[in-house]
Amino acid sequence: MIDRRSLLASLALAPLLGSRALAAGATPAITATTGMIADIARRLTGGEVTALMGPGMDPHGYRPTRSDILALSRADIILWHGLNLEAQFADVMADLSRQRTVVALADSVPQADLLADPAYGDRPDPHVWFDPRLWSVVVDRAATVLAEAGVATEAPAQALRDEIAALDTYARQVLGSVPESARILVTAHDAFAYFGRAYGWQVEGIQGISTESEAGLARITELVDLLTNRQIPAVFVESSVSDRAIRALIEGAAARGHTVAVGGELFSDAMGPDDTYEGTYIGMMDHNVTTIARALGGTAPERGMSGRLNAGT
Repeated sequence: MIDRRSLLASLALAPLLGSRALAAGATPAITATTGMIADIARRLTGGEVTALMGPGMDPHGYRPTRSDILALSRADIILWHGLNLEAQFADVMADLSRQRTVVALADSVPQADLLADPAYGDRPDPHVWFDPRLWSVVVDRAATVLAEAGVATEAPAQALRDEIAALDTYARQVLGSVPESARILVTAHDAFAYFGRAYGWQVEGIQGISTESEAGLARITELVDLLTNRQIPAVFVESSVSDRAIRALIEGAAARGHTVAVGGELFSDAMGPDDTYEGTYIGMMDHNVTTIARALGGTAPERGMSGRLNAGT
């Protein structure tokens, strides 16, 4: 973590570190905050992109380090999610935006399409990547930003949009195969509201939208009642969130005579391991959709929509 005074001192070097002139046709140096944003940039440029947050990292509470500031200062273009996801980066981005291109890509999603954070009515729910159609809007914004920097993005952007559309079609098919009574997704925190709206599922998180919130006993009891009364067979842990509250749900249901299994680990605020299929946006979503459908009684291929799940690459 870096305090405000140290941050300002570090940023004083930023013009020197990030002022190089790009040669004609050169790919700009790009730094992104989250893995999902970095994945878009990699797909559109075909080049190296620095991601500050890797697999298993929680962007809600992540605080920039000195090495993060250095990486940001060396970038020609800084891409971040926005919508209050990386809340601790707001001051950093405001300072850096005076010296280089800094874009909060998810701010391009139309206001009418955003869901509100139930705990803070004046804040949006930032987890828009769980609706592939909204994520395509973010891809379009990234393509525009990079094209303005001289990157040829038209063909790769169209290819990525086509893959996202295929993913959406697959999700509708396999999630629709789950018995209607079982279409309840219970997870560690409330990250999947856009998923629920997109596919017509009831979504319940133990914690709020931010993982900084706490799960109360009343919420645990409420969800145990739901699982028991609806005979829901599975709940899901998340790769970037502690499973403690999920284990409490399972124990509570067991005390009521209802067995609930962990249906699998979902990728919520971070993607899968680097250099794997699940370490891409398409792969993380394929994994999530396939895991959810299979655990709750639906029909989905074990290796996902393209046979690449759990392949390691």
